[in-house]
Amino acid sequence: MTRVERGRLLVVEDEPSIRELLCASLRFAGFTVASAATGGEALDAARTGAPDLVLLDVMLPDRDGFEVVRRLRSSGVRVPVLYLTARDGADDRVTGLTIGGDGYITKPFSLEEVIARVTAVLRRTRPGGSEQLTCGELSLDVESHVVRRGARVVELSPTEFRLLHYLMRNSGRVLSKAQILDQVWAHDFDGDIGVVESYISYLRRKVDGTEPRLIHTVRGLGYMIRP
Repeated sequence: MTRVERGRLLVVEDEPSIRELLCASLRFAGFTVASAATGGEALDAARTGAPDLVLLDVMLPDRDGFEVVRRLRSSGVRVPVLYLTARDGADDRVTGLTIGGDGYITKPFSLEEVIARVTAVLRRTRPGGSEQLTCGELSLDVESHVVRRGARVVELSPTEFRLLHYLMRNSGRVLSKAQILDQVWAHDFDGDIGVVESYISYLRRKVDGTEPRLIHTVRGLGYMIRP
Protein backbone atom coordinates (compact mmCIF):
# COMPACT_ATOMS: atom_id res chain seq x y z
CA MET A 1 0.00 0.00 0.00
CA THR A 2 1.23 3.49 -0.82
CA ARG A 3 0.14 6.96 0.25
CA VAL A 4 0.50 9.97 -2.02
CA GLU A 5 2.55 12.59 -0.16
CA ARG A 6 0.22 15.10 1.46
CA GLY A 7 2.82 17.85 1.69
CA ARG A 8 6.20 18.87 3.12
CA LEU A 9 5.92 20.62 6.47
CA LEU A 10 8.38 22.53 8.64
CA VAL A 11 7.55 22.48 12.38
CA VAL A 12 9.25 25.28 14.34
CA GLU A 13 8.88 24.83 18.11
CA ASP A 14 11.49 25.28 20.84
CA GLU A 15 9.78 22.95 23.36
CA PRO A 16 11.15 19.44 22.53
CA SER A 17 8.13 17.47 23.77
CA ILE A 18 5.65 19.55 21.73
CA ARG A 19 7.92 19.52 18.67
CA GLU A 20 8.38 15.74 18.76
CA LEU A 21 4.67 15.08 19.28
CA LEU A 22 3.70 17.34 16.39
CA CYS A 23 6.29 15.83 14.06
CA ALA A 24 5.32 12.24 14.88
CA SER A 25 1.59 12.91 14.53
CA LEU A 26 1.96 14.76 11.23
CA ARG A 27 4.19 12.03 9.79
CA PHE A 28 1.60 9.44 10.81
CA ALA A 29 -1.02 11.53 9.00
CA GLY A 30 1.00 11.25 5.78
CA PHE A 31 3.10 14.42 5.74
CA THR A 32 6.84 14.72 5.24
CA VAL A 33 8.09 16.72 8.24
CA ALA A 34 11.26 18.65 9.06
CA SER A 35 11.74 20.56 12.30
CA ALA A 36 13.60 23.51 13.81
CA ALA A 37 13.97 24.79 17.38
CA THR A 38 14.99 28.41 16.77
CA GLY A 39 14.16 31.27 14.44
CA GLY A 40 17.57 31.03 12.80
CA GLU A 41 17.14 27.32 12.09
CA ALA A 42 13.65 28.03 10.75
CA LEU A 43 14.93 30.63 8.29
CA ASP A 44 17.60 28.27 6.97
CA ALA A 45 15.19 25.33 6.69
CA ALA A 46 12.46 27.35 5.00
CA ARG A 47 14.87 28.80 2.45
CA THR A 48 16.62 25.54 1.58
CA GLY A 49 14.02 22.84 2.23
CA ALA A 50 11.14 24.29 0.17
CA PRO A 51 8.35 23.28 2.57
CA ASP A 52 4.73 23.55 1.48
CA LEU A 53 3.75 25.00 4.87
CA VAL A 54 5.40 26.16 8.11
CA LEU A 55 3.93 25.58 11.58
CA LEU A 56 5.63 28.36 13.50
CA ASP A 57 5.72 28.96 17.25
CA VAL A 58 5.49 32.69 17.96
CA MET A 59 7.68 32.57 21.10
CA LEU A 60 11.14 31.39 20.09
CA PRO A 61 14.39 31.76 22.08
CA ASP A 62 16.34 33.88 19.58
CA ARG A 63 13.59 35.91 17.83
CA ASP A 64 9.81 35.76 17.67
CA GLY A 65 7.86 34.10 14.90
CA PHE A 66 6.72 37.44 13.51
CA GLU A 67 10.34 38.39 12.82
CA VAL A 68 10.89 35.03 11.11
CA VAL A 69 7.96 35.69 8.78
CA ARG A 70 9.13 39.25 8.06
CA ARG A 71 12.55 37.95 7.02
CA LEU A 72 11.07 35.19 4.89
CA ARG A 73 8.77 37.58 3.07
CA SER A 74 11.52 40.16 2.55
CA SER A 75 13.68 37.48 0.93
CA GLY A 76 10.86 36.40 -1.39
CA VAL A 77 9.82 33.17 0.38
CA ARG A 78 6.01 32.96 0.14
CA VAL A 79 5.46 29.65 1.97
CA PRO A 80 2.15 29.55 3.92
CA VAL A 81 2.58 29.97 7.69
CA LEU A 82 0.33 28.85 10.54
CA TYR A 83 1.31 30.36 13.89
CA LEU A 84 1.35 28.26 17.07
CA THR A 85 0.80 30.54 20.04
CA ALA A 86 -0.46 30.86 23.59
CA ARG A 87 -0.88 34.59 22.94
CA ASP A 88 -4.42 35.08 21.74
CA GLY A 89 -4.70 38.87 21.77
CA ALA A 90 -6.29 40.72 18.86
CA ASP A 91 -3.16 42.87 18.33
CA ASP A 92 -0.96 39.80 17.91
CA ARG A 93 -3.40 38.25 15.46
CA VAL A 94 -3.57 41.42 13.37
CA THR A 95 0.23 41.71 13.35
CA GLY A 96 0.78 38.09 12.37
CA LEU A 97 -1.73 38.13 9.55
CA THR A 98 -0.69 41.54 8.24
CA ILE A 99 2.94 40.54 7.78
CA GLY A 100 2.00 37.45 5.82
CA GLY A 101 0.72 34.65 8.08
CA ASP A 102 -2.16 32.39 7.06
CA GLY A 103 -3.77 31.67 10.42
CA TYR A 104 -3.39 30.90 14.11
CA ILE A 105 -3.61 27.73 16.17
CA THR A 106 -3.94 28.59 19.85
CA LYS A 107 -2.25 26.50 22.54
CA PRO A 108 -3.34 24.17 23.99
CA PHE A 109 -4.53 22.56 20.75
CA SER A 110 -5.68 19.12 19.66
CA LEU A 111 -3.69 17.20 17.08
CA GLU A 112 -6.89 16.73 15.06
CA GLU A 113 -7.26 20.52 14.88
CA VAL A 114 -3.67 20.95 13.69
CA ILE A 115 -4.05 18.34 10.94
CA ALA A 116 -7.38 19.82 9.82
CA ARG A 117 -6.00 23.37 9.68
CA VAL A 118 -2.87 22.30 7.81
CA THR A 119 -4.91 20.32 5.29
CA ALA A 120 -7.27 23.25 4.71
CA VAL A 121 -4.44 25.73 4.07
CA LEU A 122 -2.62 23.34 1.73
CA ARG A 123 -5.81 22.70 -0.22
CA ARG A 124 -6.23 26.45 -0.66
CA THR A 125 -2.63 27.32 -1.49
CA ARG A 126 -1.01 24.32 -3.16
CA PRO A 127 -2.14 22.83 -6.48
CA GLY A 128 -2.95 19.15 -6.01
CA GLY A 129 -3.11 19.59 -2.26
CA SER A 130 -5.98 17.14 -1.85
CA GLU A 131 -5.20 13.94 0.00
CA GLN A 132 -5.22 10.90 -2.26
CA LEU A 133 -4.77 7.34 -1.00
CA THR A 134 -4.21 4.10 -2.88
CA CYS A 135 -4.22 0.41 -2.01
CA GLY A 136 -3.51 -1.82 -4.96
CA GLU A 137 -5.99 -0.76 -7.62
CA LEU A 138 -8.22 1.00 -5.07
CA SER A 139 -7.94 4.80 -4.88
CA LEU A 140 -9.65 7.43 -2.73
CA ASP A 141 -9.64 11.20 -3.28
CA VAL A 142 -10.62 13.13 -0.15
CA GLU A 143 -11.54 16.45 -1.77
CA SER A 144 -13.68 15.08 -4.59
CA HIS A 145 -15.00 12.11 -2.53
CA VAL A 146 -14.33 9.84 -5.52
CA VAL A 147 -13.43 6.19 -4.91
CA ARG A 148 -12.28 3.91 -7.73
CA ARG A 149 -11.47 0.22 -7.96
CA GLY A 150 -9.44 0.16 -11.14
CA ALA A 151 -11.45 2.10 -13.72
CA ARG A 152 -14.75 1.52 -11.89
CA VAL A 153 -16.17 4.31 -9.71
CA VAL A 154 -17.39 2.92 -6.37
CA GLU A 155 -20.48 4.65 -4.99
CA LEU A 156 -20.31 4.95 -1.18
CA SER A 157 -22.54 6.53 1.45
CA PRO A 158 -20.94 9.25 3.62
CA THR A 159 -20.41 6.78 6.48
CA GLU A 160 -18.93 4.14 4.17
CA PHE A 161 -16.58 6.78 2.75
CA ARG A 162 -15.42 7.81 6.26
CA LEU A 163 -14.85 4.18 7.17
CA LEU A 164 -12.82 3.47 4.03
CA HIS A 165 -10.86 6.69 4.51
CA TYR A 166 -9.96 5.70 8.09
CA LEU A 167 -8.89 2.21 7.02
CA MET A 168 -6.74 3.55 4.18
CA ARG A 169 -5.18 6.26 6.34
CA ASN A 170 -4.01 3.44 8.63
CA SER A 171 -2.75 1.12 5.92
CA GLY A 172 -1.32 -2.17 7.18
CA ARG A 173 -2.44 -1.45 10.76
CA VAL A 174 -4.99 -3.54 12.64
CA LEU A 175 -7.84 -1.34 13.90
CA SER A 176 -10.14 -2.53 16.67
CA LYS A 177 -13.91 -2.11 16.48
CA ALA A 178 -13.73 0.40 19.33
CA GLN A 179 -11.13 2.49 17.48
CA ILE A 180 -13.20 2.45 14.30
CA LEU A 181 -16.39 3.39 16.16
CA ASP A 182 -14.64 6.27 17.89
CA GLN A 183 -13.00 7.66 14.75
CA VAL A 184 -15.74 7.10 12.15
CA TRP A 185 -18.87 7.72 14.21
CA ALA A 186 -17.35 9.84 17.02
CA HIS A 187 -20.20 11.39 19.01
CA ASP A 188 -22.81 10.81 16.32
CA PHE A 189 -23.67 7.27 17.37
CA ASP A 190 -24.51 5.82 20.75
CA GLY A 191 -25.51 2.31 19.69
CA ASP A 192 -23.94 -1.11 19.75
CA ILE A 193 -20.41 -1.67 18.48
CA GLY A 194 -21.87 -4.24 16.09
CA VAL A 195 -22.59 -1.38 13.68
CA VAL A 196 -18.90 -1.61 12.72
CA GLU A 197 -19.34 -5.22 11.53
CA SER A 198 -22.37 -4.20 9.50
CA TYR A 199 -20.57 -1.35 7.73
CA ILE A 200 -17.47 -3.45 7.10
CA SER A 201 -19.80 -5.92 5.39
CA TYR A 202 -21.40 -3.14 3.30
CA LEU A 203 -17.97 -1.84 2.32
CA ARG A 204 -16.69 -5.27 1.35
CA ARG A 205 -19.63 -5.82 -1.00
CA LYS A 206 -18.86 -2.56 -2.79
CA VAL A 207 -15.05 -2.52 -2.70
CA ASP A 208 -14.07 -6.18 -2.49
CA GLY A 209 -16.37 -7.71 -5.09
CA THR A 210 -13.34 -8.83 -7.11
CA GLU A 211 -10.00 -10.38 -6.26
CA PRO A 212 -7.63 -9.59 -4.69
CA ARG A 213 -9.41 -8.91 -1.40
CA LEU A 214 -8.25 -5.76 0.34
CA ILE A 215 -10.22 -5.59 3.63
CA HIS A 216 -9.08 -8.29 6.04
CA THR A 217 -10.38 -9.52 9.39
CA VAL A 218 -7.74 -10.20 12.03
CA ARG A 219 -9.53 -12.60 14.35
CA GLY A 220 -9.90 -11.32 17.89
CA LEU A 221 -8.31 -7.97 17.06
CA GLY A 222 -10.18 -6.09 14.36
CA TYR A 223 -9.81 -5.12 10.70
CA MET A 224 -7.13 -3.86 8.36
CA ILE A 225 -6.74 -2.93 4.71
CA ARG A 226 -3.77 -4.09 2.67
CA PRO A 227 -3.16 -5.50 -0.82
